[in-house]
Order: sequence, then structure tokens, then C-alpha cells
Amino acid sequence: MGKLFKNSWALFAGYGILMIAHGLQGNLLGVRSVIEEFNFIATGTMMSGYFIGYFIGANMVPKLVGKVGHIRVFAAFASMASLSILIHAVFVNPFVWTLGRFLTGFSIVGIFIVVESWLNDRANNRTRGQVLSTYMFITMIALALGTLLLNFSSPERYEPFILISLLLSIALIPILLTKRKPPKFKKLSSIKIKDLYKISPFGTVGMFCTGFIHSSLFTLAAVYAATVNFTVFEISLLLFLVTVSGGIFQWPIGYYSDRYDRRIIIIGCAFFGAVFCALSITTSGASIANMYLATSMGMDKIMFFVFVTLYAGMAIPMFTLNLAYVNDFIPKEKFVAAGGGLQIIFGLGAMGGPMLCSVFMNTYGANGFFVYLFIFHMIIGLFGMYRMTRREIKENPDSTFTPLPRNITPLGIELDPTTGADLSTTNEK
Repeated sequence: MGKLFKNSWALFAGYGILMIAHGLQGNLLGVRSVIEEFNFIATGTMMSGYFIGYFIGANMVPKLVGKVGHIRVFAAFASMASLSILIHAVFVNPFVWTLGRFLTGFSIVGIFIVVESWLNDRANNRTRGQVLSTYMFITMIALALGTLLLNFSSPERYEPFILISLLLSIALIPILLTKRKPPKFKKLSSIKIKDLYKISPFGTVGMFCTGFIHSSLFTLAAVYAATVNFTVFEISLLLFLVTVSGGIFQWPIGYYSDRYDRRIIIIGCAFFGAVFCALSITTSGASIANMYLATSMGMDKIMFFVFVTLYAGMAIPMFTLNLAYVNDFIPKEKFVAAGGGLQIIFGLGAMGGPMLCSVFMNTYGANGFFVYLFIFHMIIGLFGMYRMTRREIKENPDSTFTPLPRNITPLGIELDPTTGADLSTTNEK
């Protein structure tokens, strides 16, 4: 294992630096959009641009990697992402920012695909579990550090944008200097949406709704916090807690989902998530705008942070929960293909998430953010209860919960030791 990481340090280093920049970028734009007085609809549309680019890129990049190679694609997309953030700094306009977010999403998914393909090549059947855990750890820590960099300089200044561009450029250096030969790219298949729905209606609907939830949570939470007059430090702390909580809660929730009816765990996460959304609103007092006053000796704001942190712990593991639940109904050799299909379903929901959430915020004010999340959690929970009356529990010893980064692609899912994917021919040299 030590040899594996020695040979892969450049890949992990470049990816970690890039994720720090990624963790800062989306949240910086959310805060800045409030400062520039973009309306909620314009902001939501702009944030959806990222997921549209991500979705399109996920289907186009594999072919490009196969033609020109991993290093060239990584360098090209890291450069494109660096250019995109500078465009945001120069042209402060909702339409331009929407195009910029599209380019960012397209670039970032390309980088994810390259990294995960490379990790597959470096890992084998003995080490891939450890590689996946390291990938998960780097993703969580780097994204969390990125949120804290909001304090680097005032969001209305140009320095944070320069910092992001600088980090993206630095991320290129370890990759471009590597002596390791890049792997051959292999295409992965996916299961069609209609077939996935036949296999697991609850898992499919749950993943679709999770796409709406996650995309809105990670793009508009900063907008929400800025709208209710949180300081930059408070915004960064809130986003840090959301990121870390979502990662940490995956382990205990996954543990219990493997030992009890997985539907009960999903439904429980959905309903508890809805409860914490409601509690987040109630801790604001009579008006969400007054929350910043920190009434009752500051306890309202403290409890707000607690409830949002607990909410993230319920919401973020739901991607992997739905994936594991669908795998309960299929043979081991189809796990990766199912993951590819579920990624498409998740992406379809994610593209519309910020736009729809912005409609709620435009209608109900900042509270609309939590109202929107509450509704989608209730949909998952209620539909799950209905499905429990239509289907008996399914035992599949091959299907287990494995904590995964929220940005993972089907290539990354292949690193999960439970998928049965054959990596025995890689990294044996």
C-alpha cells in the first residue's frame, strides 16, 4: 500500500489542491451574488449552470479522454476552470456567471473522471478499499478547508477569485510532472432509467429527489446565510460544519443500514432531515431576518448551527444509501452499471435543484430554502413508507454501504470493493 501511495502522491496532491479551490468557489459566488443584489431566481439559475455543465461533461469527457489522454484532459480542464473563475471576477453579471458556472461544471467533472480512472489503474483488488477511503478523506477535508478560505479576503474584492485561479493552476504542477504512464481509459456501461425504476422504484425516486436536495444545499446555503446577514466567518463556519458533518455521519448511518431494513434508515434520514429543517426555521424566532441578533444570549444562533449540522448529517449520506438500496436487488456484477444509471438520475435532479429552490426563496424569502428542503425530504419519506407496503425486505449479502464522496462518478464507484469489478490486472507492475 505504501508503494501505491508513493506512486500516486502527485495525483492525490493535485486533486486535493483542486478540491480546496472547488470548496471555495461555489460558496464565494453565493455570497458575492447577495452582495451584488442578484435576485434569487438569477442566483438559482446561475448555480444550476454548474450542474448542467457537469451533466453534459459526464457524457462527453470519457470519449475525449480516450482520444487525447488523461494528462492533456486534466491540464485542459484545470486551465478552463481557472479561466472561468477569472471571468467571474471581471464580468459581474448573472448571465455571464451562469455561463461561467457551466464551464466550471464541465471542467470539474472532466477532472473527476480523469482522477478516478487513474485511481482505478493504480489500485488492485487488495488495495482499492484503502484508495477509496483516502479519496473520500481528501475530498471531505479539502472541501472543508475551501469553505474556511472565505475568510481570506472580503468577497466583494478580487483577491478570492485570484486565489481560486492560483490554486487551480498549482493543482496542475504535480500531475504534469509525474513520470507515471497514464492508464488506458475504459468505458463503463449504465442501466437505463426505466429499468432502474423497475428494479427499485424507491431507490430511483429517492436518488432523483436527492439530486434536488444536494445541489441546492451545496450552492444556496451560502446565499441563505448571506441573505440573513451572517458574517463571512459565520458563513464559512456553517459551510465547514455542513461538509464535515455530511462526511462523518456516513459511517454510523451506513453501519446501521447494513444491519436493518435499509428502507427504514432512508426513511428515518428523510424524516429527521425534514424535522431539522423545521427546527432551523424555528430557531430564527418570529422572523428569519432577526436571527442575526442572536436573541436569548446567543442560543438561537447556536441551536441553528446545531440543527443545520444535524440536517447535513441526515441529508448527505442519502446518495450512498439510495445506491446501496438499489444494489440490494441486483447481482454484484451490475453494481457499477447501476451506479452509472443512478448518477444520471441524480444529475437530472441536480440540474433543476437550485432553480426550483430559488423559486421557493423568491416566494417565501430566505425561509424558502428550508421549506424547499423540507418538502423533498417528506417526498422521500412518504414514498418510502408507501413502498414498504408493496415490497418485502430484500437480503443481498453482496450489497453493503460504502462511504463515498458526493462528487463521485461511476469510475469512482468501481473502487468500492463490494462492486465485484475486476481490477486484478492493474497496478501489478
